[in-house]
Amino acid sequence: MASEKPEQERMVVRNISDTARWAAVFRAEESERPDAMFRDPYAKELAGTLGLEIANTLPEGNHHAWAWVARTYLFDQCLQREIEQGTEMVVNLAAGLDARPYRMNLPAWFQWIEIDLPEILSYKEGILTAHRPTCQLERIRLDLSNVDARRKLLNDLNQRAKKILVLTEGLLIYLEPAEVATLAKDVAACSHFQRWITDLASPGLLRMMQRTTGRQLSKVGASFKFAPMEGPAFFQNCGWEPLQVQGLLKTAARFKRPPFFLRMLALLPESQKPAGKRPWSGVCLLGRADK
Repeated sequence: MASEKPEQERMVVRNISDTARWAAVFRAEESERPDAMFRDPYAKELAGTLGLEIANTLPEGNHHAWAWVARTYLFDQCLQREIEQGTEMVVNLAAGLDARPYRMNLPAWFQWIEIDLPEILSYKEGILTAHRPTCQLERIRLDLSNVDARRKLLNDLNQRAKKILVLTEGLLIYLEPAEVATLAKDVAACSHFQRWITDLASPGLLRMMQRTTGRQLSKVGASFKFAPMEGPAFFQNCGWEPLQVQGLLKTAARFKRPPFFLRMLALLPESQKPAGKRPWSGVCLLGRADK
């Protein structure tokens, strides 16, 4: 009998939530550097041995650590500025193993809401049980694909603060464009949701990812799907407008994280037009279109 392909034999990702352990590996590795762009002292334990296995067995699972690190850094920086400008609550959709309420210096009164599937939140609670968050942290177990339950929750949260910021880090790429549009409109329907930080990929990058890592992830229901041809402008028909867009490559190159040839590529001016077929990823700050 013919032997299976190595990647089939070593398939360790069980579901979409396991991608959070994969992401935590890169936060842990960055945190150990003397020149770290951020410090996440909880990432190594949160990633666990499974996170390392995933990074080491997925096709190109370790090849783009610089992009994961730059994404975390940009989210941190953008979030900190928004809090300084009056944001009162963060709603972290598909929060995964994000430890920002523990590792960031947040006001004690600040409300941080984590929403994700029960299994991943219970796992995180078990790891962090001996640690205390720096702010008012609440975890809500919810399948975000349950649209009616999601809308009810967003409406309830809308009553609890006047200036709310939404985080979707590593979520939208797994959704169909129609699902992203519906989510964006649901959030925009809540008047106190003022800002939204999300990451975004170009169609060119999406196709590259689908040929490598995406081939395995699709087998566990974690296919890469969302990369709009119009880029951040996609959200303009959903109640949002881009306020700031920052590319991952240029950010990572400032800290000399990518390979040398990519750092040279980062010296080129970045086009203001949508990347389209060109590989690109970045972090976008969105604001309400009615403001």
